[in-house]
Amino acid sequence: MPMSRGRIDAVLALRSQGRFLIGRDRIRLLEAVIEHGSIAKAARVAGFSYKTAWEAVAAVNNLLPTPAFVTKVGGAADSGAEATDAGRRLIAVFRKLEDRLARISNLIAEEGLASDEETLLWALGARISARNVFWTEVTQVRKWAVDVEVHLKLSDEHVILTTVTNEAAAELGLSPGRKVLAAIKAPSIRIVAPSPAPKPARNWFVGTVSRRVDAERNSEVRLDIGRSKQLIAVAPRAEVEALALQVGGAAAATFDPNQVVLIAE
Repeated sequence: MPMSRGRIDAVLALRSQGRFLIGRDRIRLLEAVIEHGSIAKAARVAGFSYKTAWEAVAAVNNLLPTPAFVTKVGGAADSGAEATDAGRRLIAVFRKLEDRLARISNLIAEEGLASDEETLLWALGARISARNVFWTEVTQVRKWAVDVEVHLKLSDEHVILTTVTNEAAAELGLSPGRKVLAAIKAPSIRIVAPSPAPKPARNWFVGTVSRRVDAERNSEVRLDIGRSKQLIAVAPRAEVEALALQVGGAAAATFDPNQVVLIAE
C-alpha cells in the first residue's frame, strides 16, 4: 500500500565511515557560532548545553581533513571561535544538499511511495562509544611475526602509532594511503606533565588544557594538541590535582598503541 500523501520532512545527516559527522542541529549550531563568534553564545541560541556545543565543534574538526573552526582556549565565558573557509564550505554544501533532498521528498509526498520502497530510505549508522575518534591515513605498516605496527597520520604534525594482529591488518586492508577511523577511549589516555617526550616517543602529544571538569572521583581533561585536534582524557581526580592542571596551562597526553581501535569500511 502506498504511503499517504502529505508533507515529508526529510532529514539529512552526513556520515564519515559510519561515524555521524553533521546534521541539521549541528549546522544550526555552527551557523550560530559564525554569527556570534562564541561557542557559549551559540549554544544558548541553538538550545545546546555548552559542553554539547563544544563537543560538536570538536567532533567536526576531528573528522574533517582541515578544521572547520578555530577555537580559542578558555572557559565558558571565553569561548571564542572563528569559522575557516572549510567550515563555511561545509555549511554551504550541507544547505545545498538539504534543499535538493527537500525537493525530492516533496515529489515523494505528491506521488506516494510503496511500503517496500519506503524501507529502502532507511540507513544504518554505527555508534562509537569512544570519546576520541579521528579520521586518519595509514602512512606506514611494519609486519612482525605476531602483530603489525601501523603509523596513522592525524595531521601534518601528529602521528598515531597502533598495533593490531596480522589477521586484523589483512581484514582491514591496511596499507599506506588507506583511510581509517582511529578511536581511543578517554580512560585509556594518561595526562602527564609536559616534559620532553621519552625515547622512543610513542603516542606522546603536548598541548594546552582547554577544559577541565571535576567529579567526585574522576576528572575530564580536554587537551588542545594543535591543528584543531583535541584529546579527551578521564583520569582520577587526585592525579589531575597533583599535576595542578589549569585551563590554559600545558600538559601532555599519552596512550599505549594497543589502546587504539581501527574502524574501516
